[in-house]
Amino acid sequence: MNKHSGSHLPILTPAPADHESFDDAGAAVERLIQLYAEATGFLQEHFREAISSGRPQARARAFYPEIRFTCASFEQTDSRLSFGHVAQPGTYVTTVTQPELFANYLRQQIGLLIQNHHLPVSIGPSDTPIPVHFAVANDAAISVPQEGAAQFILRDFFDVPDLTTTHDDIVNGEGFLYPDGAHPLAPFTAQRIDYSLARLSHYTATSPQHFQNHVLFTNYQFYVEEFEAFARTALADPDSGYESFVGPGYQVITDAEAPMHMPAKLPQMPSYHLTRKDGQGITLVNIGVGPSNAKTATDHIAVLRPHAWLMVGHCAGLRNSQRLGDFVLAHAYLREDKVLDDDLPVWVPIPPLAEIQTALESAVEEVTELEGYELKRIMRTGTVASLDNRNWELREHEGPVRRLSQSRAVALDMESATIAANGFRFRVPYGTLLCVSDKPLHGELKLPGMASDFYKTQVARHLMIGIRAMECLRDMPLERLHSRKLRSFEETAFL
Repeated sequence: MNKHSGSHLPILTPAPADHESFDDAGAAVERLIQLYAEATGFLQEHFREAISSGRPQARARAFYPEIRFTCASFEQTDSRLSFGHVAQPGTYVTTVTQPELFANYLRQQIGLLIQNHHLPVSIGPSDTPIPVHFAVANDAAISVPQEGAAQFILRDFFDVPDLTTTHDDIVNGEGFLYPDGAHPLAPFTAQRIDYSLARLSHYTATSPQHFQNHVLFTNYQFYVEEFEAFARTALADPDSGYESFVGPGYQVITDAEAPMHMPAKLPQMPSYHLTRKDGQGITLVNIGVGPSNAKTATDHIAVLRPHAWLMVGHCAGLRNSQRLGDFVLAHAYLREDKVLDDDLPVWVPIPPLAEIQTALESAVEEVTELEGYELKRIMRTGTVASLDNRNWELREHEGPVRRLSQSRAVALDMESATIAANGFRFRVPYGTLLCVSDKPLHGELKLPGMASDFYKTQVARHLMIGIRAMECLRDMPLERLHSRKLRSFEETAFL
């Protein structure tokens, strides 16, 4: 189809498509897949031609598909559900990208909307152009040249990523509306999702499709080695339900004895995925040290809508009664990491989630074979403080120590509060179980020999606790795990 822009350059678009109503979620998703494939195929074709032939004679533009839902009633739905319905009459919209990747999620969320309101959804093209970078991202045979490398100016002939439309206004509760006044139906727009999918591949050297619904974060490589050992044991057991193990460099093994060769240069946040059917396995991300990495990882993984994420890493114990190797189950966070202050003010409380806390405590009991009052010998429940300065001890520390004492903190690290706060912000159930690796306030610093013994005895057990907790959460109904405590006054219908 030809149109003309203000610069008199013809605009080529796919053949127009009407919006269609669906009262079947599966059929609606199939239509989204079809529309997205047509749009991206159109852009890929014209981009290949432009690269091979030189300066194009027209601008190529295609649009994300969208889901549109209109409700005219204030009728209340099941009040136990925190998602799957809209709160008031109006029109609700979300743009969609890579519907095949999100097919299970979309079927579930669309199905709940239809079921709870007894109304259809409308599927059709949106008015939001697809940036060519994202349209060709899944075609390994195409790469977008850097600005100036092609024989034409890319943005003159194709839409490119636009940061003014790539934002967190919906999840941050900033009153986002679509240009036609429609309310958001989902927590992220298609552009925001595409941005994060591209970043995930870059930072983790694995594909977004490999990420599982249950994500463990750690700050030490030792946990990765134990995770691979567990994964190989699981793959050797035909009854485990786990199907493959994926590592950086897009390596996939299904045989427990198959080698996995690490890339010569690991990515910034290497990720490992022990997969199950329908994404119900476990992903481990080594975020390294620091709140910036923790924010970056969770900013991007959040668009995949995981069912839960947990931090399992090392911390400094702050109480004299603690011993190296003891566990700390966070039930509150002292947020001095600073990286989320603009998005989530520090006066916002980050509550413990009962479902997560129970799963973690039960996993500690199972793995350590201690329970009840005896469990207190090795585990403390309390406030975890996260700072942005790893060497805080080297500065004047009277003030920080006073704040740690006033907050009743029992442990200190650099990542846990960030991961929990971003879980709260993105409505992803979160939790933290740390292991004490040093006690700086009591003269027990982390030294090489002591650390070696500590790692040998504790890392495997700590990781197994995280895995068992995730397996427990996997068996929990989604509507119970995603409780209303993570939802604000005006929420999107989709999780």
